[in-house]
Amino acid sequence: MGKILLIEDDVSYSRIIKNFLEKNGFEVSTSAKVSEAITLLKSHSTELIITDFRLPDGTGLNILSYAMSLPIPIPVILITNYSDIRTAVKAMKMGAVEYITKPINPDELLLTVKETFSAPISPNTNSQKSETPFADEDYITGKSEPSVKLEEYIKLVSPTELSVIVLGETGTGKEYISKRIHNLSKRKSGPFVAVDCGALSKDLAGSELFGHIKGAFTGAVETKSGHFEMAKGGTIFLDEVGNLSYEVQIKLLRAIQERTIRKIGSNQEIPIDVRILAATNDDLINQVKEGNFREDLYHRLNEFSITALPLRERGSDLLHFAHHFLTKSNLKLGKAVQGFKPEVEKIFLTYSWPGNLRELKNIIRRAVLLTQSDWIGKDVLPEEIFSQKIETPTNNPEGNFKKSLMQHERDLIIRTLEEVNYNKSKASKILGMDRKTLYSKMEKYGIS
Repeated sequence: MGKILLIEDDVSYSRIIKNFLEKNGFEVSTSAKVSEAITLLKSHSTELIITDFRLPDGTGLNILSYAMSLPIPIPVILITNYSDIRTAVKAMKMGAVEYITKPINPDELLLTVKETFSAPISPNTNSQKSETPFADEDYITGKSEPSVKLEEYIKLVSPTELSVIVLGETGTGKEYISKRIHNLSKRKSGPFVAVDCGALSKDLAGSELFGHIKGAFTGAVETKSGHFEMAKGGTIFLDEVGNLSYEVQIKLLRAIQERTIRKIGSNQEIPIDVRILAATNDDLINQVKEGNFREDLYHRLNEFSITALPLRERGSDLLHFAHHFLTKSNLKLGKAVQGFKPEVEKIFLTYSWPGNLRELKNIIRRAVLLTQSDWIGKDVLPEEIFSQKIETPTNNPEGNFKKSLMQHERDLIIRTLEEVNYNKSKASKILGMDRKTLYSKMEKYGIS
């Protein structure tokens, strides 16, 4: 019997979910607040956490962060409103196993829970996300002109040793692009080590990246290799590199320049043999101007740049990706749905896709699960997808991308501030940025 902790402040909603899961053989404890949940996690054995995003004393991301910090992390499923899709995608990057949107479909919830319990759980590797590259079949090559150009850039830069920055919104596939570069490089037989810089704590970031020796600091009970050593002969991928502290930026710059690292607490120089790929959805140029990111490090990392365009600007590729996810979902769910009705394809082409490829994948998986016919119709799509439309793309995709990225960031900051009654400290924690950065972005976007 799987032990689940359900964190939901709506008592009626919580009771319905609890009763449903218990009828399906699971043992369910409940909590309504972040603080209560963490107390329960410390004293009770829990195998899975299902948490609402919006809670009275915090958010589901607080729960997720705690669960991921444990020696053996506890899987987390996030429940969110459809308006929080970007947050849900961010949660996936932080380590959530899946997200589901309200109103919850019982079959979808049960499927997600069963899949989570059937998946193996590994000891905590903190921010390290992967040491093995995706298979080629996991990378989808689009057919539109922007996709063809993207593939040309990838094939051009892959055989070189140039450092590459991949730009793009959350969910646009920046890690897939980076793994594609690795798989086409001379280092493909070596490891691919992905590091989520946004999940690195300021105190331990240096240790995670470069390692430490026994006794270097409180809690350093044994000598540890960092991600740079683990990536020897291969590629290290620094996701959300703009989140690195200034101190760690200095150490990273030195590692790139000298091609050596020094473990925390050690005087010994260790040579490194890695290629560095980085990704960000931040405007690093602006961060450089504001003094939050070193200009010399930016230029070292940005020997070549690639932009992953948002899904709404991929044109006919969207349906190409949709059919790919349909095939994957059919195989996973044991179904044989043939395709999408014309009305659904039209909706897909006019929706804004704030969660990009991850959102598309989830919507199609849910639709395949729910549909009882050979073709997916409007009746199995979430209600919110019908009301959002995209703006007509400009003739400058890169300029349009930067403009839309800034607009999305501004909207996210405003929405977060409103949720916490303009408490800057709380907003900065939820947004994952320090108060100085928040104030500068508020000034930049004219938010008062």
